[in-house]
Amino acid sequence: MVTLKGNDIYLRALEPEDMEFIHAIENDESVWEISGTQTPYSRFIIKEYLENAHKDIFEVKQLRLVISNYSNIALGMIDLFDFDFKNSRAGVGILVKETSERQKGIGNEALELLINYCKTHLNIHQLYCNISEENEASLKLFSKHKFQIIGLKKDWNYVDGSYKNEYLLQRIN
Repeated sequence: MVTLKGNDIYLRALEPEDMEFIHAIENDESVWEISGTQTPYSRFIIKEYLENAHKDIFEVKQLRLVISNYSNIALGMIDLFDFDFKNSRAGVGILVKETSERQKGIGNEALELLINYCKTHLNIHQLYCNISEENEASLKLFSKHKFQIIGLKKDWNYVDGSYKNEYLLQRIN
């Protein structure tokens, strides 16, 4: 039986109490590059988002889960997006909020839990992600979980006055 609980973390649904946590992440310009964000989000917009977060992945085509430790502290988020039921695929995004908490195995465990959930509960055949050519930590993380680079999108993202390349990675289950 697959669970969303790991050794050090677990994945949980969004709660109204997560508003400030999500607001802080969505308005952190240092991570806008990986999320594709262009403008800040108001608390009003995030509150509306949270009010609709209970909707089914088959309806809204996405699922956002909070990565939490067993002291119930939110550490980050992991997302499925562009869920395509017909073709049995989805994109994956992950973020550990605090830089001091990154590269400590949190993302590794969260990604493993999500992959298992996708296989057993959603019957997803393939997962994909988009990672900046410069993001060595994420490339290493996803490669560890059998994601393969299948393409390089040249000059894909305009960041801080210059264009950056982005890899497309894919995992077939």
